[in-house]
Order: sequence, then structure tokens, then C-alpha cells
Amino acid sequence: MSVRRTLTFVLAAACQPATTRPTVAPLPEALASELRLSVPEATRRFAESLKADSIPAGKVRLRDGYIETPWFESRTGRPVSGARALGSGTVKIRAWADPTRPGSTQLTVETLYRPAADPSLPERELERQVPRDHPVARKIEAALGRLVERYGTPPPPIQQPPAQPPAVIPDEND
Repeated sequence: MSVRRTLTFVLAAACQPATTRPTVAPLPEALASELRLSVPEATRRFAESLKADSIPAGKVRLRDGYIETPWFESRTGRPVSGARALGSGTVKIRAWADPTRPGSTQLTVETLYRPAADPSLPERELERQVPRDHPVARKIEAALGRLVERYGTPPPPIQQPPAQPPAVIPDEND
């Protein structure tokens, strides 16, 4: 085997592009908070919060820092098939846990609904963030608030006192 082939093989084996996260980014309106937890721990804690609030977490990927629920009825928590997932009474939650500074994670959570069906558009383009006063949005905001209370956002960076100017020593020749 040539050196070039060996190097190509080693580089290809070292790179793991596989992830269970979707290729979409969170909507700009999504809630976000920074927690003093690792990515897997923040993901696990948020999944536990969803379960405690009777929200069905379908996919929980600790390694990838990703959670996704199926479409579900906001009043009952029962899963709904994709074809019937229309209107603000049927929602889906996606959460991304991304590393920020060492030991901290940015947890971003979107609570979605589909106002209409349009087979000519990709599903993601039909998804909208629910209003903040939506019952599930209030549950998500409360769950995120409890995590922030417990694991808090990191303290602000320590401010260094301003540098003192060097002392002026009078010259003895003056």
C-alpha cells in the first residue's frame, strides 16, 4: 500500500461525519440558555425535565446533544401521525445542546407547530415557533428555567483591575 493511500485511509477513518442531528439549525425565536453542564449531561437533564412534564421525548442522543419529540397533542401529550400534525394544538420539540466554554453548554429549544400543509415545500419550511403563551411553550420555558436555577449560567468573566501606570521615580540629577 502506498503512503498516499495509507494516509487517505487514516484520515478517512479518523473523521466521523455521522451524526444523528438534523441538518437544520434552530429557529431564531427558539429559547436558549447556557448551563454549567457537559453536552451529554445537559441533554440528559433536559430529557428528564421533558419526561417530568409528560412531554414524550422520541429521540434522545446524548453524544450528539440532540432531543426531538414526535408530533404530539399539546393537551394530552399523545403522539399524532405526521399527516394530522397541523395547527397549534399539535406540536414538536427539538433541542440542541452545543458546547460553549469548557464545562458549559448552550441549550437551544424550539417548540414548533405547522399552520398548514403544502406538499410543494420541505417540512421544515412549514414549521413555526409557537407563541410564548402556548401551554407547551410555557412548560418548556419553566423546564429550562428550572435547569438554569439549578445549574445556572456561568459567572461573568473575572474583571482584571486596570493596570497601574509604572511609578515615576524622580531623577536625582534634577
